[in-house]
Amino acid sequence: MNDLTSIFTKKNTITFLVMLGASVALSYLIAQGGFIALVGLLGLMVGSFLLYRVAVHPAYGIVLTLHIAFSINGLGRYVDFPFGLLTDFMLVITLIVTLFHVKRKDLSILNNGLMAFVGVWFLYTVMQLFNPEPHSFEAWFYAVRAASLYLIISVVLVFLIFNTEKDLDLFFRIWLTGSLLGALYGIKQLYLGLNAAEQYWLATKGAHTHMIFGQLRVFSFYSDAGQYGAIMAYTAVVGTILAIRVSTVGKKIFFIITALLCFYGMIISGTRGALFIPLVGFTTYFILSKNTRVLVTGFIILGSAFALLKFTYIGEANYDIRRMRSAVNPSEDVSFQVRLKNQEKLGTYLADKPFGGGIGTIGYWGQKFSPGTVLAETPPDSWYVLLWGETGIVGLIIYFAMLLYILIRSFWKIFNMEDSMLKQKLMAIFSGVTGIIVASYGNPILGQMPCSIHFYLCIVFLYLGPEWLENRKQETLTS
Repeated sequence: MNDLTSIFTKKNTITFLVMLGASVALSYLIAQGGFIALVGLLGLMVGSFLLYRVAVHPAYGIVLTLHIAFSINGLGRYVDFPFGLLTDFMLVITLIVTLFHVKRKDLSILNNGLMAFVGVWFLYTVMQLFNPEPHSFEAWFYAVRAASLYLIISVVLVFLIFNTEKDLDLFFRIWLTGSLLGALYGIKQLYLGLNAAEQYWLATKGAHTHMIFGQLRVFSFYSDAGQYGAIMAYTAVVGTILAIRVSTVGKKIFFIITALLCFYGMIISGTRGALFIPLVGFTTYFILSKNTRVLVTGFIILGSAFALLKFTYIGEANYDIRRMRSAVNPSEDVSFQVRLKNQEKLGTYLADKPFGGGIGTIGYWGQKFSPGTVLAETPPDSWYVLLWGETGIVGLIIYFAMLLYILIRSFWKIFNMEDSMLKQKLMAIFSGVTGIIVASYGNPILGQMPCSIHFYLCIVFLYLGPEWLENRKQETLTS
């Protein structure tokens, strides 16, 4: 009897009534809203839990951002929702939480050359609000995110809360696993076909760019085949270089399988510009390795592959090989000639506009907010051409200065590092980054997820990596 009485204490009674009330409310909502209400409630609960994790451990926000970057582009084909804003929300929330966690003295890590270049570029894009050319504030707001906002927030966050070699290893796991899934899903699309949502997207939006002479350019769960091909090539380079040095058999097998499948994913994407990522990336690695045998062997392999595409017609009957061959024969590529004409047109228009036409005036946002203008009606087809149109020759100089600083400093630091697995990791990142920078001339790779967020994390790891080795040496000497 006493046990029964203890069950009905005041505290337990209140808890019971609250749970009963919540159950009734949930039942009513589900009954009224059906499956959508159920999904919404589950999403609310999961979202609340994830936000709690970010509040306790801000680095978890970067992990979530990486996962979001892989999935948001494909989700838009199934649900009419601005999933792109999830990236903004997660980055901003993580930044706010981080500022409460980090001590003032720890902010000194932001006093460095990379942060200075990123800061100058960000301020320049903000100053574009005062560009004398007519432009839309709303267009600027949407377009500046890809131009500089994601960059500066990501760089700050990595410097402050995601700045160890363990974080780099976690980044690799997320990156390679996500890309492996992307490669497998792309292969599924090619051999098993598209689902209803993908077929609808292809029929209404993507047919003119993703069905070439009756051949599907595979896009997996990414925004388009261009982004899919780029991230596949990016991952293939990094995975291959990591596999060369890693000693664990399981990891080596994982890296090799991922690299091979991602390389195949690059091929079936039909993205010609992505071909330059492995060409440039592996060339960079051969030079950084400082191994004459590797250098000579690598150049022979790459040279043979290039010559096979450039000077022969071997495999011409295969669509994928034929499309890759057009990448190394630009003079015979009609679309490349059209791009050159568009660039000439932009050059004439921007001749007296050193600051460009304003951010958000070219490409997708230009067509949405200022249709009919010269910039809006001229396809940029390139990340650098897009920045040129928006920020002018002045902006392009600032942006290229930032990229050159990243490349020159990273190359010098890595080249002079002692041979180690850490150096191999940094060589993998640097080789991929170099390939992405070159390939962004052909496609707006650096302005789209997930390549952009990976690039931003990579450049900070390239900055910090050599310092980890120096810190190890100092710890060894003092111990």
